[in-house]
Amino acid sequence: MSPNLWRFTKKKELKPFRVPFEDIHASHEPFADKIFSYCQNVSNQNMVILCVGTDRSTGDSLGPLIGSKLEAMSLHHFSVYGTLKYPVHAMNLTERLEDIKKKYMNPYIIAIDACLGQQMNVGSLTLQEGPLYPGAAVQKKLPEVGDIHITGIVNVGGAMEFYVLQNTRLHVVMSMAESIAQSIYLADQKLSEHSTSLLHVDAFKPFMIEKDV
Repeated sequence: MSPNLWRFTKKKELKPFRVPFEDIHASHEPFADKIFSYCQNVSNQNMVILCVGTDRSTGDSLGPLIGSKLEAMSLHHFSVYGTLKYPVHAMNLTERLEDIKKKYMNPYIIAIDACLGQQMNVGSLTLQEGPLYPGAAVQKKLPEVGDIHITGIVNVGGAMEFYVLQNTRLHVVMSMAESIAQSIYLADQKLSEHSTSLLHVDAFKPFMIEKDV
């Protein structure tokens, strides 16, 4: 569970790209475009999606729900960690990060987690450059993770966070999970199209003919 977003949006350059809850089902394309814009120039790094959360709490199940949806989509450009069957949470986050670093050299990580925020932003999706701070909203000290991060504001923060998470509406969490998963799937398709177009450009480049002087 990530901290309230307002703590990290005071500086203009840290302002996240946000999609309101009422627009999430119609906003897969803009969100996918934003993900693609970060990933299109990642050429020499493996891209990893790390979905943080646990299925033991409705509010904190956003990450593993997204991970399970993505796993079923057979993505071409992303490796996925954190599903309903194998969640990544406070008890094993450090271990999973070590596994990722052993398997991939300098991976580009997209971290995903639920967070608490202001009432007017509940249900919104955000995408922001920089690391995620898992567990900060519930006073847990965990390693920061991610080159970029995606969050879904599942409920109101400020007090009794554990109780709030347990009493979060499943409909809100499921709607956000579906939207984020579909956006990542579209971004994955855009990356495939981008790779194909680059191959075509290279294939049609004229050969350089050396001439004797």
